[in-house]
Amino acid sequence: MEFHLMRPQWLWMLAPALVLLVLIWRRRKHSGSWSAVISAELLPHLVGEQAGGRNRNWLPVIALGWVLAAVAASGPSFHKIPLPVNQKQDALVLVLDLSYSMKSADLAPSRMDRARQKLLDLLKQRREGQTGLIAYAGDAHIVTPLTDDTLTIANLLPALNPDMMPLPGSDAAAGVRQAVDLLHSAGIRQGKILLVTDGLGAGDNRAIAKALAGSGAELAIIGVGTSTGAPIPLPSGGFVKDQQGTIVMPGLDEDALRELADDTGGRYRRMQIDDSDLDSLLADSALLADSDSIALDRTADTWEDQGYLLVLALLPLALGLFRRGWVLCLLPLLLVAQPRDASAAAWDDLWSTRDQQGQQALQSGDSAAAAQLFETPAWAGTAAYLNEDYELAVENFSEAEDADAWYNRGNALAKNGQLDEAIAAYKESLALLPEQDDARENLELLEQLKEQQEQQQNQEQQQNQDQQQNQDQQQNQDQQQNQDQQQNQDQQQNQDQQQNQDQQQNQDQQQNQDQQQNQNQDEQQAQEAQQQETEQDDTGQRPAATEADPAEQERDQAMEQWLRRVPDDPSGLLREKFRYESQMRQQQGTGSKNETYW
Repeated sequence: MEFHLMRPQWLWMLAPALVLLVLIWRRRKHSGSWSAVISAELLPHLVGEQAGGRNRNWLPVIALGWVLAAVAASGPSFHKIPLPVNQKQDALVLVLDLSYSMKSADLAPSRMDRARQKLLDLLKQRREGQTGLIAYAGDAHIVTPLTDDTLTIANLLPALNPDMMPLPGSDAAAGVRQAVDLLHSAGIRQGKILLVTDGLGAGDNRAIAKALAGSGAELAIIGVGTSTGAPIPLPSGGFVKDQQGTIVMPGLDEDALRELADDTGGRYRRMQIDDSDLDSLLADSALLADSDSIALDRTADTWEDQGYLLVLALLPLALGLFRRGWVLCLLPLLLVAQPRDASAAAWDDLWSTRDQQGQQALQSGDSAAAAQLFETPAWAGTAAYLNEDYELAVENFSEAEDADAWYNRGNALAKNGQLDEAIAAYKESLALLPEQDDARENLELLEQLKEQQEQQQNQEQQQNQDQQQNQDQQQNQDQQQNQDQQQNQDQQQNQDQQQNQDQQQNQDQQQNQDQQQNQNQDEQQAQEAQQQETEQDDTGQRPAATEADPAEQERDQAMEQWLRRVPDDPSGLLREKFRYESQMRQQQGTGSKNETYW
C-alpha cells in the first residue's frame, strides 16, 4: 500500500493554524478569571452563575478540526484506479505541396526544407487530437491516415521530396479533396485542413471551394516562398525551363491564396520564422466542446482521492458548534458506516419500492437485475424479455389473463421457438381484443412460418424416400456390374497368360543386351581411371574442384551481409506506393490532368 498526497500544497494551511492556536492559548492564559479574586460563595451573586469558572477549552477540538480539514483538502490516497483516456476530437489534416516549384531556394535552403521544418514544429505542439498527412503534386496521396501518433508523421516527413512523386504538376484541389475524404471516412464531423503550398493552379480556387462546401471542414493556408521566386533545380542538373527556353522562377502568389481563404471562410498566413503563423491559423483547434471528445482504447492509472473520508469525521465537530445534544446526531452515521453489501437492499427498500428499484435498474440497462426486482408480473416479464430470458418472461406473463398478457406471452413463446403455443396465445389475445393489429400480424407471420416448416419437413421426407429408391436402384446396378466384372476378369486372365509368355521372351532378349552394355561400361571406366592416374602423375595435385576457395567464401559472406541490410529510409516504399496508386487511377480514368510541370 502506497501513500500519496494529490494536493500537498494544502498542508501549508497548518502553519497559520498553529500561529492562531498559540495566540488564542496565550490570551486565554493571561485573561484571568473573577474566580481567582472573589470567593466562590459570593461570585454567583456578584457576576452570575456562568462566571464561577473558566469557559470550556475548545482549543483541542478546533485544532483537530483544522488539521483534519487541511489533510482532507490535500487529497490523501492509498491506491490507484484505472480511468478511461479521453481525447478531444481535434482532427487536422496536413496537405503538403510536393511540386517541383517547392525546390526553389528563395527560402534557404529550399521551400521544401522550410515547409517540412514548419510541419515538424506543428507536430511538436500537438498535444491532443488526430493528425493526418497528404502529399500532392500532379495527384494526391495519403502518407498517413488520421492518428494520434505524431512521431510516426515526424519520421516520414524528411523522406518526402518532389522527386518521388509519380506525376509532375501542382493539383492542390486533389489534395484538399483527399483531405475531406479522409475526414469523412474517419467519421469526423468537424475538422481542419492545413494547406502548405507555394501557389495554386488554374481552376484550383473553384474546385477547392466546391470540395469544402458542406463538408464541415475549415481551411487554413500557409504560403511558402517569396514574390520574386527562384530557379527550380533539376535532379540531373540545370534548371526547369519553359517552352521558350527561359528559366522558370515561380513566385508566391499571395493574392490567389488570400482569395481562396476568403471564398472558403478560412485563413491565410505567409510562413514565418517563429510560430506566429501557426498560432494564428490553428488558434481555435483546442476550443472544442466536451461533447467532441472521444474515448481511446486504453486506460491510465490515477490516484483515488480519499479525503472525503476525513470530511465525514468533521461532521460531528461541525454539528457540535451550534446545537446541544449533538452526540445523538451520530447515531444515523452508524447506519451509513455499515457495509453497503450487507444492508444495500434494506437501505433501498426504505426509500423506494421494488418496482421503482426495478425501473431504475431497467433504465440503467441492467435488465437481469430489473427482472428480479420487479414485483408486478407484467413489468418483471418485460425485463426478462429484454434480458432474453424468455422462459421467465412466459412465467411472468402467465400470471395475468388479459389481452396484453396473452399477447406478450405469445411474443415470448415465439422467441423461445414454441410456435404452436405462441399461435394459441395470439388467438386468445385476439379473442379478448379483436382490434389488435399487432397480434393479428404476428399470428399471420407465425402461421406462415409454421407452413414453411411443414413444407420443409415434407420435402425432407420426400427426399428421404427418393434417396431410398435411389439406393435400391444403385444396389441392383451394383449386382449387374459385379456379374459383368466377373466375365471381364475371366477374359482378362486369358489375356494375361498370353502376355506373360510374350514378356518372358522379351526379358531373355533384354538380359543379353544388358550383359553386353555392362561389359562396354567396364571397359570405358577402366580407360578413364587410367587417364586420371596419368594426369595426377604429371601435375602432382588433386583436381581443384574438391578444395574450397577462401576468396570465394569471403565474397559469399560479404554478399550475405549486404542482403541482410535493411534501409531505414522510407522514401523508397512511399515512392512505390504513390506510383502504384497513380497507375490505378490512370487505368480507372480518374487521374488528374495537369497543365504545368511545376
